[in-house]
Amino acid sequence: MKHLTKAEEQIMKILWQLEEGIVKDILFHLPEPKPAYSTVSTVIRILENKGFVDHRAESYSHIYFPLITEKEYKSFTIDNVMKGFFDNSYQDLLSFLVDERKLDLSELENLTKLIEQLKNKK
Repeated sequence: MKHLTKAEEQIMKILWQLEEGIVKDILFHLPEPKPAYSTVSTVIRILENKGFVDHRAESYSHIYFPLITEKEYKSFTIDNVMKGFFDNSYQDLLSFLVDERKLDLSELENLTKLIEQLKNKK
């Protein structure tokens, strides 16, 4: 799997939400100022070449749909962050989040509950 640019991620988020759509559907969901139709079309073709999107032809339109789930891409992205910045240490990641993002007490309590739930599953 390859990394996505911000524009590619933005379009993928829309496709994940819509599950499928034509370029006009995707363009409709983009925030203002909207890019040109041809720009969106080009980004979608790039996503096809990267293996993230495919299409089926209907009448005179191409209906695009994601080949990669949002969960798969999130997992890929987190794995890369973990390897690249935290030496695969979840403790280092959590320590960073607590120190740098100034998590409040309720967020820390929620994390503690989540950890306990995970422990109980194993």
